[in-house]
Amino acid sequence: MKSKFFYAITLVAFIGASWHPGIVKCDDDNTKATDTSQDVQEWNQWRGPNRDGNIKAVWPSSLDAETLKKIWSVKMGPSYSGPIVVGDQVFVTETKDKKFEVVTALDRNTGEVQWSQKWEGSMSVPFFAASNGSWIRATPAFDDGYLYVAGIRDVLVCLNAKNGEIVWKIDFPKETGSSVPTFGFVCSPLIDGEALYVQAGGALCKINKKTGKLIWRSLDDGGGMNGSAFSSPYMATIGGQRQMLVQTRTELAGVDPENGAVLWQQPIKSFRGMNILTPTVFDDAVFVSTYGGTTQLLGVSGPSDAFNVTPRWNLPAQGYMTSPVIVDGHAYIHLKNQRFACFDLKNGKETWRSKPFGKYSSLISNGKQILALEQRGDLMLIDANSDSFEVIDTRKVADDTWAHLAVRGDQVFVRDLNGITAYKWSESK
Repeated sequence: MKSKFFYAITLVAFIGASWHPGIVKCDDDNTKATDTSQDVQEWNQWRGPNRDGNIKAVWPSSLDAETLKKIWSVKMGPSYSGPIVVGDQVFVTETKDKKFEVVTALDRNTGEVQWSQKWEGSMSVPFFAASNGSWIRATPAFDDGYLYVAGIRDVLVCLNAKNGEIVWKIDFPKETGSSVPTFGFVCSPLIDGEALYVQAGGALCKINKKTGKLIWRSLDDGGGMNGSAFSSPYMATIGGQRQMLVQTRTELAGVDPENGAVLWQQPIKSFRGMNILTPTVFDDAVFVSTYGGTTQLLGVSGPSDAFNVTPRWNLPAQGYMTSPVIVDGHAYIHLKNQRFACFDLKNGKETWRSKPFGKYSSLISNGKQILALEQRGDLMLIDANSDSFEVIDTRKVADDTWAHLAVRGDQVFVRDLNGITAYKWSESK
């Protein structure tokens, strides 16, 4: 697994040329995306435009082939990274030949390859995680014409989104002296202003997004096994102060984004440090749910002399990998026991729990419905109803998928282990 890392960069351009041999295109001209509204939100990072799985959208009440039409499909190597969709481009990652990590830009309407970039980067993850594969994991971030991609061996690469050229790269083990994380680089980058924040190099790092210069490190735990952070940071104003919420393997913390000062910390119990969910904010409180721990809401107050963290409620339900969506004061989540559940965030009451489904599900909500892509490849349209679990429609769209679902306007993008497929909603009936 821990073979010596040889880092090489090779630019491979496919600009405006021919069809990728793996593309399967639908011939129906009506499937071409038509959304040009200023209100269309770009899927520019992990969990979408607000980093919370919520978007502005109107969806029909059916997932059948006439309502949600398949536009194109491109075969690719495996990846856990969710696709990024901005303008007329789709950015997707893959691991090839157990040796290279590849980033490809596709035309959003046709699936045609615009450019592709690769570097040498591969490893084998240990223990139970090995059964799920050893390939690129983190979801990239797009900002102001640049794409930021995290490679599995703790490498961060900035690419020009127009042509795929490498602008800068950071090898965190070489830069910081940390070890290559045992389970790979999992944290998805967060862009805020002129800075990029990410858990890498055994710490939370602030980086100049234009130059790749490391500005500061915080919450340093040294890397290696303990440095394999699974969660991704979230920016919010809580307790009266704007701060970055960071879930390490063992703790939840609030960090000052300007200087990296830790404002508060709270131990979070979990199995082997598997704190995976992205911190979720509700009413000056943070929702967490962990494998080997519990589901709880932690109130954060301050700052007068110091922040105070107070548990508001705690339930014996275990989360796993699914970060929740919050709709009307309720958290909708997929648990370790493979059941969907709904929690009233005000009082901690579990209002319903479903039968078992797949091992994992990514969730997106428009405020009335929830799109859920579960690990076995079933796309589910669920009513965001806090009183009962109601599936509006279900459709098989893949065989095995761990990447987060992506939505832009009237299109839906599904990345499974064999490739990526684009769909388009028809007009609501």
